Amino acid sequence: MDYLKEMEGKRLHDHFDDKMSNSVKRVWVPGPVIVGAGPSGLASAACLKQKGVPTLILERANCIASLWQQKTYDRLRLHLPKQFCELPLMHFPPNFPNFPTYPSKQQFIAYLEAYAQSFNLEPVFNKTVVSANFDNGCGFWRVRAQGLKMEETEYVCQWLVVATGENAEEVVPEIEGMSEFVGQIVHTSSYKTGESFCGKKVLVVGCGNSGMEVCLDLCNYNAIPSLVVRDSVHVLPQEMLGRSTFGLSMCLLKWFPMRLVDRFLLLLSRLMIGDTARLGLTRPKLGPLELKSSSGKTPVLDIGTLQKIKTGNIKVCHGIKRLTHHSVELIDGREENFDAIILATGYKSNVPIWLKENNFFSEKDGFPRKPFPHGWKGENGLYAVGFTKRGLLGTSMDARRIAEDVEQQWNAKPTDLKPLLMDFRKET
Repeated sequence: MDYLKEMEGKRLHDHFDDKMSNSVKRVWVPGPVIVGAGPSGLASAACLKQKGVPTLILERANCIASLWQQKTYDRLRLHLPKQFCELPLMHFPPNFPNFPTYPSKQQFIAYLEAYAQSFNLEPVFNKTVVSANFDNGCGFWRVRAQGLKMEETEYVCQWLVVATGENAEEVVPEIEGMSEFVGQIVHTSSYKTGESFCGKKVLVVGCGNSGMEVCLDLCNYNAIPSLVVRDSVHVLPQEMLGRSTFGLSMCLLKWFPMRLVDRFLLLLSRLMIGDTARLGLTRPKLGPLELKSSSGKTPVLDIGTLQKIKTGNIKVCHGIKRLTHHSVELIDGREENFDAIILATGYKSNVPIWLKENNFFSEKDGFPRKPFPHGWKGENGLYAVGFTKRGLLGTSMDARRIAEDVEQQWNAKPTDLKPLLMDFRKET
């Protein structure tokens, strides 16, 4: 075993000494490197820690859950009941004062901070991963990250967990005339409240949950919003028959096929909120659950926006043709003046930018090529968490699977090699 340790140490040191620049600090990580300190990264680290596997979390922002803390509007609440949004190994604290069924943004952030503290998770903040590739020569991942002063560190590890998720970068569409429009154009990632838009005509582009809720928020601040609906969309009540629509759906799916559950949900929805097509919100041909399963497109859970559309407080438009100096020309030929445009156009994965691998992750959309539930494990110790298009439930499933898989490999390592790997980290 001493001979094995000597040869392994020589192989590691010689290989990296040949390839590394003196200006780049090198760090050996004995356990997995996790990229991203959002809910997915935290869940993965907690599950691995429970298995006795150490991790290193790299986060480009200066806090955990930066999307929630820095890029969400103030009135945001979880759209699903809290029991469907818990991370593995820790429930929402029952002693939280007046903890509601649908926690607010601030309450969810508090839960995530308590989660990180409970498992003693300490991400390395302000570290932006600029590249990660598997080095066949040494059999390890080389993960390069930049700090605030542009200094580079290369982390070397056996396992790499991609936890940057589905919402890493804002999607900003190219609209003809954007540079000519003199009004304010902001993405929802920069929107906090409708207070600064009071009395202004605002065009909200995008009719997902964010777009619908931003319109409602604008109404509450006496703005005059219009909503651009480019595609068909399912709008469902947030609750049906005294239960959350999501919870009712999960219960029914245990007994009935998806298409039958979809028909039931659409029937109840029509009885409760009427025919949304009359409001300019045409439903897709596939039912809400079948559409979610096949494409990941989430139905809108209404929390009051439809009533504002019915009363005329929110107008519905069908697509933008171009922008001019003060106005917006719509595809139906109408032209209206607007003071501001809010882009509720969502987010995308940024994995293809930095991960030098295209067998597991698609270069087109930055998602695992294999569909759920098989998209959590790649080759050479590569894993993905938070790319299921199934919210925090999917994240929890991925995190548990990854921890179990890595644990088996960790325990299979020769015991005498683990101190060597720890020493290698200290030396570099």
